[in-house]
Amino acid sequence: MEGEEPEKGPQSRHRSLYHYVREAWATPDESYVGELLRKRMIQWRRGSSMERLEKPTRIDRARALGYKAKQGFVIVRSRVRRGGLRKHTIKGGRKPKRKGISKITMAKSIQRIAEERAARRHPNLEVLNSYWVGEDGRYKYYEVILVDTHHPSIASDQAVNWLLRSANRGRVFRGITSAGKRGRGLRKKGKGAEKIRPSIRAHSSKGK
Repeated sequence: MEGEEPEKGPQSRHRSLYHYVREAWATPDESYVGELLRKRMIQWRRGSSMERLEKPTRIDRARALGYKAKQGFVIVRSRVRRGGLRKHTIKGGRKPKRKGISKITMAKSIQRIAEERAARRHPNLEVLNSYWVGEDGRYKYYEVILVDTHHPSIASDQAVNWLLRSANRGRVFRGITSAGKRGRGLRKKGKGAEKIRPSIRAHSSKGK
């Protein structure tokens, strides 16, 4: 009827810029992100394995993981090789399946390796989190969020000054970043996850 306002459904709600950026990165091959990545990969491949950036490539993901555009925050793009470990062929006689060449993977994820390399390159900074930004046939690229825990703006920010505690020192090497907890199985609960807390090593014969 005339004079009545139309019902406001989910499509009529106001959506922020971050919503559309997140949608585009969810399916990069079907959005404008795919073409941008193909052009950037050529530059990234020719550049160094570790590059400091002025701003994050994925602003929505960086903000969701705690990044703020203020002093004390640093963004670094880390390049890491992809694929399994290539082992040399064993010359001794044994069954092919006992050679241990294929399906050999690292105990750590490639994302954790990228975080650790960024932390070693910047020893005065602490790793907050990281996120995927692209990959090609040889490499994977992650942007790592680092925080200067000695900066006054970080010490006065209640949202991030928990990094100043001694318990969070060297957190990336102890597997307590988001990628580290996922690799240690701490995202799982209940049946099948009985022997992952406090650590996998604590329940193994080697750790005793």
